[in-house]
Amino acid sequence: MLYDKARIYVQAGGGGDGCLSFRREAHVPHGGPDGGDGGHGGDVVLVCDDSLRDLQSYKRRAHYKAKRAAHGEGALRHGADGPLLEIAVPPGTLVSSWDGSTHDLLVPGQRAVVARGGAGGRGNKRFATSTRQAPRLAERGLPGEDGWIDLRLKLLADVGLVGLPNAGKSSLLARITRAAPKVAAYPFTTLEPVLGTLEGAERQLVIADIPGLIEGASDGAGLGHDFLAHVERTRLLVHVLDLAPVDGSDPVDNHATSEAELRAHDPRLAALPRLLALSKSDLVAPEDAARAAVAWRERLGDQVPVLLTSSATGEGLDALAVALLRSAPLQSSAASAAGPADVPLAEHRFFRPAAGKGFSVQRTGAGAFRVEGDGVARLLARHDLDNDEALAHVEGRLRRMGVIGALEASGFQAGDDVEIAGVLFELHPG
Repeated sequence: MLYDKARIYVQAGGGGDGCLSFRREAHVPHGGPDGGDGGHGGDVVLVCDDSLRDLQSYKRRAHYKAKRAAHGEGALRHGADGPLLEIAVPPGTLVSSWDGSTHDLLVPGQRAVVARGGAGGRGNKRFATSTRQAPRLAERGLPGEDGWIDLRLKLLADVGLVGLPNAGKSSLLARITRAAPKVAAYPFTTLEPVLGTLEGAERQLVIADIPGLIEGASDGAGLGHDFLAHVERTRLLVHVLDLAPVDGSDPVDNHATSEAELRAHDPRLAALPRLLALSKSDLVAPEDAARAAVAWRERLGDQVPVLLTSSATGEGLDALAVALLRSAPLQSSAASAAGPADVPLAEHRFFRPAAGKGFSVQRTGAGAFRVEGDGVARLLARHDLDNDEALAHVEGRLRRMGVIGALEASGFQAGDDVEIAGVLFELHPG
């Protein structure tokens, strides 16, 4: 069974704490602070691995956690950074993160950082100044990013076989490639895409048998979205049309239904080059099959080659293989999606704006205020508020950030309760 969807929880490593330490050495009465910094937490990185073909390993394990960094130590020893956690995914994986960002991993070796490790805290050596020569505070490390990400595999195939259920796609794939899809005389025999390789004298083509489309597939009817997603990366479509539908339906209506669903799912699919394979020609009279081929050529024009095929007798299969090898673009889906071949792909391409520095102040009651904002929340997370020196440092930072001024403008008085990031404490700014 092909697993083409998975949801996993990733958690980057937390940063190491800074060290509060003073140099103590015989005959050195004024050693001074020597606490080292904590290391940076390990990132979670997805790596495109060509040895994988689907996402079934993530059905058995859904949680991935990178290791945290080491804490700083005395003698100015900095903590080691946490190791990267690399998660392998197959080519063609589309990643959607909890924060709305997306990554499309197509080329083997391509990497995407989906959760960044927390920053390490600074040791007390960092806080030493000419007026504060023995600081008794150090920062804590910050937690790493964490959240759920969705993985979606979209097959990297050159050619996609599309059409209504029981149109003969599986039989056609089995005859022109070495694939072994399930073949039976009832609709929806194929419940998942099947890949096969067509061997030519100078090239190979990967052909995907996309399970049958039904009316409403673009709106999710049946397994429409799951099926249609796999034709998005193809470069050529072969519309397989049954000349003798067992339900007595009109082939013209069947063709229109499939084309409408492809167009509704993604307008780009309507612009892809096509071939029309009129299947099961052995089930109608030869003269009727020939007349049908002529009618379809007139209906579709010269842009869409029309071939009569029969998987039972082998009629037209060699001509179909030649047409596929000739018509399919030489550039692969992966190379096209990744960009021009002469432009090297950078190991990392990302833009991360600075952390938000804005904040808001709310009065929540008599002598009670709440301050919200990422910057002030990170500030409190880094310090031990039971440490008087650390608390004084935090108050100084809040004043420089403009938080104290905003509180005073809202009626704040020294000693009032202030809640920041769920922490309630009294502020006595001097």
